[in-house]
Amino acid sequence: MKLKEIAQFANGELSGDGEIELSGVSELLTAKLTDLAFVLDVQHIPEISKSNASAFVIFKDLKFETSKPYILIGNPHLTFAKILTLFLNQDKFSPEIHSTAVLGKNVKFGKDVFIGAHSVIEDEVVIGDYTCIMSLSYVGRRVKIGKNSIIYPNVSVLRDIVIGNNVIIHSGTVIGSDGFGYAKDEVGKYNKIPQIGSVIIEDDVEIGSNVSIDRATLGKTLIKKGTKIDNLVQVAHNVIIGENVILAGQAGISGSVTVGNNVIIAGQVGIADHVNIKDNIIIAAQTGVSKDLEPNKIYFGTPAKEMGEAKRSLAEVSRLPKLYQKVKDLEKKISELSKDNKTSN
Repeated sequence: MKLKEIAQFANGELSGDGEIELSGVSELLTAKLTDLAFVLDVQHIPEISKSNASAFVIFKDLKFETSKPYILIGNPHLTFAKILTLFLNQDKFSPEIHSTAVLGKNVKFGKDVFIGAHSVIEDEVVIGDYTCIMSLSYVGRRVKIGKNSIIYPNVSVLRDIVIGNNVIIHSGTVIGSDGFGYAKDEVGKYNKIPQIGSVIIEDDVEIGSNVSIDRATLGKTLIKKGTKIDNLVQVAHNVIIGENVILAGQAGISGSVTVGNNVIIAGQVGIADHVNIKDNIIIAAQTGVSKDLEPNKIYFGTPAKEMGEAKRSLAEVSRLPKLYQKVKDLEKKISELSKDNKTSN
């Protein structure tokens, strides 16, 4: 691909020979002569002179020197993502229903569907155009999957789930497992509460590997459009997650939580049941949320506090050893003064 074509695709400002042919994208110090490399941060500027890359994509706010061709861009991370799609080397799947796939009754397939080896598609499933279900995956009864979706190997989509268009679900994930609900009887035994609800995953959602999304007790667990869920995340029954939410690895969301739009939930965050998380919130890593959070704020700590307050609290805690020692010194001096007074009397 020619450098000028990449510049046009990325809406960047080209400097130098746009006819250079590029065959890949790489990091600065490992790039080959036919590679394009990115310079998106000031720390990478010294590596430009050491790189074998034929051309660079550089964030326009950086000061740099190079005699090689480059493209100046304004939104580094978005442009990075767009350019990588030009060099994406994903496996291509021709339309096929593998001979070892197990198909139930009244299954409906759209156009150009791929069903991989040893997958199981139960009764009354509907799968939309161009959707790909890879090997060893399970799709339960009455599941509906939209167009252009990808379900990677070893995914389980259990009964009565609805999945939208352009959804990606990575290996090892379980959608529609029973919610964690039990009722204790008079003798202390826990009795299972039947989980008869569903899960709905809207368009353009991506779900990482080994994620568990539980079905609702009644009604639905809902993941709204554009949300991205990292690996090893737990979403409990009757949770509603808004649009364009980021859920990072090892976060856990308890039952009946509502998460607004454009929320970022960082790694290892824990959210208690029935909490309401409003729009445009950032919850920092390892935060414990036990009550409703107000919109447009950043929260941190356990229990969750606004970031400024949480930092002040941490600073005060860090001063406790010195304060403790100061109190001990004062107690010692008071004791000595008391002894002196007794002696003088």
